[in-house]
Amino acid sequence: MKIHTMMGRLAGGIALAMQMFSGDAATAQGFLKADGKRIVNEKGENILLRGIGFGGWMLQEGYMLGVYAEGQQYRIRERVEELTSKQQADEFYAAWLKNHTTKADIDSLKAWGFNSVRLPMHYNLYTLPVDKEPVAGKNTWLDKGFAMTDSLLAWCKANQMYLILDLHAAPGGQGNDLNISDRDPSKPSLWESEANQAKTVALWHKLAERYANEPWIGGYDIINEPNWGFSDLKNDKNGTGEKENKPLRKLMMDITTAIRQVDKKHIIIIEGNGWGNNYNGVLPQWDNNMVLSFHKYWNYNDEASIKHIIDYRDKYNIPAWLGETGENSNVWFTQAISLLEKNNIGWAWWPLKKLGGNNPLQVRNNPAYEQVQRYWRGEGLKPDAATAYKGLMQLAANTNIKTNIVHHDVIDAMLRQPSTKVTKPFAANRLNKSLTINAVDYDLGTNGYAYFDTDTADYHVSTGKSTAGNKGGAYRNDGVDILKADDGGIYFVSDIEDGEWLQYTVDVLEKGNYSIKVKVAGNNEAAVSALNGTTTIIKNVSLPVKDGSQKWQEVTLGKVTLNKGANHLRILADKGGFNLSQIIITKN
Repeated sequence: MKIHTMMGRLAGGIALAMQMFSGDAATAQGFLKADGKRIVNEKGENILLRGIGFGGWMLQEGYMLGVYAEGQQYRIRERVEELTSKQQADEFYAAWLKNHTTKADIDSLKAWGFNSVRLPMHYNLYTLPVDKEPVAGKNTWLDKGFAMTDSLLAWCKANQMYLILDLHAAPGGQGNDLNISDRDPSKPSLWESEANQAKTVALWHKLAERYANEPWIGGYDIINEPNWGFSDLKNDKNGTGEKENKPLRKLMMDITTAIRQVDKKHIIIIEGNGWGNNYNGVLPQWDNNMVLSFHKYWNYNDEASIKHIIDYRDKYNIPAWLGETGENSNVWFTQAISLLEKNNIGWAWWPLKKLGGNNPLQVRNNPAYEQVQRYWRGEGLKPDAATAYKGLMQLAANTNIKTNIVHHDVIDAMLRQPSTKVTKPFAANRLNKSLTINAVDYDLGTNGYAYFDTDTADYHVSTGKSTAGNKGGAYRNDGVDILKADDGGIYFVSDIEDGEWLQYTVDVLEKGNYSIKVKVAGNNEAAVSALNGTTTIIKNVSLPVKDGSQKWQEVTLGKVTLNKGANHLRILADKGGFNLSQIIITKN
């Protein structure tokens, strides 16, 4: 999947214990298999896959590292070598592969409530490129990729989680969205080279032979997001309008034949052209243990958005699985998962971690690497080799879950919120005489229950207009705008509009009368109310924030009576146009 090329897509140790939903997914009973329109285990029990894609581990995509031009991994590596040296580039990539994904990641996913992992594989960790083979037509097998996969499988088995193997970067590259397959356009693509196709088939034969008797391998996702215009490459370079897809069907059939020579048990997962959604000419399926995968980004989460997949599932009596989705707000995540699970469609989110916060884990940046980023973007001077090396090695170290930022709001939106409107405290707000609450620590829950915001997600594939959801892209991933103070201070809620509100669960130790203040700044004459539950306790207090500056002012809203125990305090913008940093509650 990738962030800047999706406009052309079809519409179509560190652990927070989270509730695991239903009996569909927890314990394996033999190999997964296709049973009509369902994925089941060997006892015939329905299995609803709830998973995460490990994008960025074996295959870097530029946007995950804050690189937005020529983001193929081979180009990133060339830049790293240009700034440092080949030896130091080798050290960086060795550290990256070692730190990015560990058993602690899998342990955490299990504790949170996920039951599966999708591994995006780069072929060059398993075999040499065709143009570097010592003997043309022969395959040199590399230990690195197989050893990494073995380790990941062992961690998944220990946690009773399914591992789905996904060929994300095929030999030569499978499309014109270059980043997702690390494609070098100066060389023959997968579709332009029989040698690349033969190596792809041989790799799947090798993988299937190795894992044929592993029931915790959930399936083989044989080609990720093909996007190639077979009939009209000039005008339809990503294959969204392709009518026949004959080369795609043929190659996937050849891969299937190679797999079935050594493995009769595992599910084979197929993806259509046009980033996994164009199935023209691909179906009907040619194997009795096959699953149809589709990918879904930035469109509405209504029945119409998945109708084409439901229609294929019904017509061909084949299970459907959403193999990749994400890169949006928590609102979008909750909507999508509710839609999918209502239709018995499992899913794998993208990705687990990267620079940026709209995923369960966030990789921390560092000042030296920020210099590298600015240089690569053409916005700053070239850093010296020592600075670049320091920044890159710190970045690689920061990919480890021990240093990641855990976004509990994202996890909650994916695993709890799709099935409930009940809110939960984001922070333990215990009021004993006085309490200061950071505005950004409003409750966990869905829009309209934990908070209300008018711009909550990015639906640009459906609307043609990108909207930010969280305009600041900081701290949390809900439909609430959050910025960080320019001086590097606290996070605050920004751009509050008319009618928007935030709810805070306050655990009051002693019933009594309390004064409430808010710390605000802004550029309009604003009015705010505070409500406890459904009872208005303060109404239409004007906020003197007309000067347009970011100067924070404490404004008293008034006095209220709070009961002992949990109080649900809402701060409501009767008239918006202000920012909010804190709520201060003091006993009279």
